[in-house]
Amino acid sequence: MKELTLKQIAEIVGGTVRPEHAAIRVQGVQSDSRLVKTGELFIALKGERTDGHRYLRAALAAGAAAVLSQEAVEADIPAVVTEDTLRAYGALAAFCRMEMGLKVIGITGSVGKTTTKEMTACVLSRTYRTAKTEGNHNNNLGLPMTILDIPADTEVAVLEMGMNHFGEMTYLSSIARPDIAIITNIGTMHIEHLGTREGILQAKLEILKGMTQNGFCIFNGDEPLLWNVRNDGGHKKYYFGIENPLCDVTATDIQEMEDGMRFVVQGFGSRFELFVPVMGRHTVYNALAAASAALLLKVPPEQIQTQLSTFQNTGMRQKIYEKNGMTIIEDCYNAGPESTQAALEILGSYRGRTAGRTIAVLGDMLELGNRSAAEHYRIGRIAAEKADLLYTYGQNSRRTITGAITGGLSQKCTGHFDTHEELARVLKLRTRPGDVLLFKGSRGMRMEKALKLFLEENPN
Repeated sequence: MKELTLKQIAEIVGGTVRPEHAAIRVQGVQSDSRLVKTGELFIALKGERTDGHRYLRAALAAGAAAVLSQEAVEADIPAVVTEDTLRAYGALAAFCRMEMGLKVIGITGSVGKTTTKEMTACVLSRTYRTAKTEGNHNNNLGLPMTILDIPADTEVAVLEMGMNHFGEMTYLSSIARPDIAIITNIGTMHIEHLGTREGILQAKLEILKGMTQNGFCIFNGDEPLLWNVRNDGGHKKYYFGIENPLCDVTATDIQEMEDGMRFVVQGFGSRFELFVPVMGRHTVYNALAAASAALLLKVPPEQIQTQLSTFQNTGMRQKIYEKNGMTIIEDCYNAGPESTQAALEILGSYRGRTAGRTIAVLGDMLELGNRSAAEHYRIGRIAAEKADLLYTYGQNSRRTITGAITGGLSQKCTGHFDTHEELARVLKLRTRPGDVLLFKGSRGMRMEKALKLFLEENPN
């Protein structure tokens, strides 16, 4: 963030500052009083568990030059006072984004946002000074935080943008002002709040509302809902895909290797082979989106090849490793019907490649509204084809068991559990070296806890 006076900040956020404090300068922003650095502006945010206004003096004692508050402050506290500090945070980020003169890539979609963000940043990083969203900072708090932390010499920022209600993406787009908008797909996550897949489409397309005038879009052309908006007015749209030959960038000759995906990319006058060390057909889509952005930004194909050949995913997303003689597919960050199906495809690919069994350990998929029962049942039918054993956790996942049994999986090969502890205990008893286990569930199900308990209960 560039250095600003409190007077300038007050003008940006629509706040007030006492005349004697107007000339104070700040060079950075922090919303956690424990992390404040000398000369920064401390933004007091009201949260569900705490209120930043309780830590104004602590932030000043830690070195903050001033605070941003939505409550009246004592006269000796250098402060900008505004009606809503969270909105002010966004306004300040929006101002700084435009002042930085960088190019912004905004990424959204029902699944694959984070992996696509990581791949896009990966392929751009050798050509451009690149910044990206860290962790899950993709909402109305995390996005301003990310933008205000971007180094001054950054040339391209790759920003993940998430939402689950109408209007949220419009707000995020007004802050990020994307030059390039990537939509990975339209699934069923958050359908509880958005009603239909068509509703999800409209909510995702809100990303266009804040786009810069000469910006353009990169959409998944195998998704009919996205393909059908190709002739809508406004920003230029480019498409990537596997099934649709009319896409601008396509993948052919797809091979699922033991350690990743190999395929040929063709588009924008280039044709080259890619290898990505991440399993699953969905990996091809994520890589195509990243490659499309890179090609449009004039990154040489050989750099795309080099960068993606060593790509590593982040967090709890599809980490595959060996432990206690078993193969663990750790994919606990989140889950919806599309991503769970993709994970089960990966699990199923181990059949015939290992002497052990394939075991699906699935938690509930949340925010599916009135589609929840049907989607959990459908996932159960898919699990019956891909898994030798199915264990579930969560109230909704009882339907997954029903679907699996209906799909042909023996009832004795299934189990449903009400606690992580009981699930882990039974897994310890029933698994053996050579088995392949997938752990998958929505964020709220904390399937990583079941995995941790399971691995702790098994001796090294």
